[in-house]
Amino acid sequence: MSAIERAVAVGGGTGLPNVLWCLLELGCETTAVVTMADDGGSSGHLRRELGMLPPGDARNCLVAMAEDPDSPLAKVFSYRFPHGEGLVGHALGNLIIAALAEIEGSFPDALCVAADLLGARGRVLPSTLDDVVLSAEDVEGGRVVGQVNVAESAAPIACVRFVGDEAAVAYPPAVEAIREADLVVVGPGSLFTSLLPNLLVHGIAEALRECRGRVVYVCNVANQRGETSGMDAAEHLEALLRHGLDGVFDLALVHDSDRFPILRDVEPVHGGVRQAAAIRALGIDVMLTDLADQNDPRHHGRSRLLRALEEVAS
Repeated sequence: MSAIERAVAVGGGTGLPNVLWCLLELGCETTAVVTMADDGGSSGHLRRELGMLPPGDARNCLVAMAEDPDSPLAKVFSYRFPHGEGLVGHALGNLIIAALAEIEGSFPDALCVAADLLGARGRVLPSTLDDVVLSAEDVEGGRVVGQVNVAESAAPIACVRFVGDEAAVAYPPAVEAIREADLVVVGPGSLFTSLLPNLLVHGIAEALRECRGRVVYVCNVANQRGETSGMDAAEHLEALLRHGLDGVFDLALVHDSDRFPILRDVEPVHGGVRQAAAIRALGIDVMLTDLADQNDPRHHGRSRLLRALEEVAS
């Protein structure tokens, strides 16, 4: 049984819904804190056309937490138009959230109404209400602007920041949720384009340090070509610390690539005895275990991640 009551998952992309499923399975009162840096696809188009915050990552989380993720309404929220002038590529749920934002008067209120429609078993909160644009410097010294461009960078990324002089400010309910959580899970997800855009927001790192429970980092099992090419698990943590996240993480969950090597055409995030020692030298405890999905070793196996988080929560 889980010894935790309130849990928060921080991130974006495809990794966050799996963590939410795990936390709900553990019986936790669950909140997702989601990146607002997405500028690609349907979300990017709506940002540019309507001046709204990107709904895509929030929509994915709402569907993952729906009372019945296989219900017709959940499928409608996930439906993406394959054709049609002005519609192709749009997820219908993104358009619904866009309409609700205008009807209700704010993006957070739109997410609340969408959660009610889906019977969501938790909350989805933006990490910030500011219009953030991601900028990166790659290891060769080149500058890349825009979340999609950073994700598709040919050279590995060295650091990221937001464009502009003023720091993005955290959404207060997100800060409160993190501070009051018994467990906060950061990741898995794209290091520079899904995780750090939350953690760079002014107030989020501070809330994580003040969290009354444990803060756990779930390291990716595979690297992304360009963005994190060649990085091992310790280097993922070192990158987070370089961005001002020192003193944030209590524990890192790492796929044990020494005992469970990934053999397919995937660049693994190497995490074994040597990397675990390097992470512990940073002041962060480590759990090495088998986390990779057997059918798709680029991602975490849901049941394996659940077992690891259950051990953390016990």
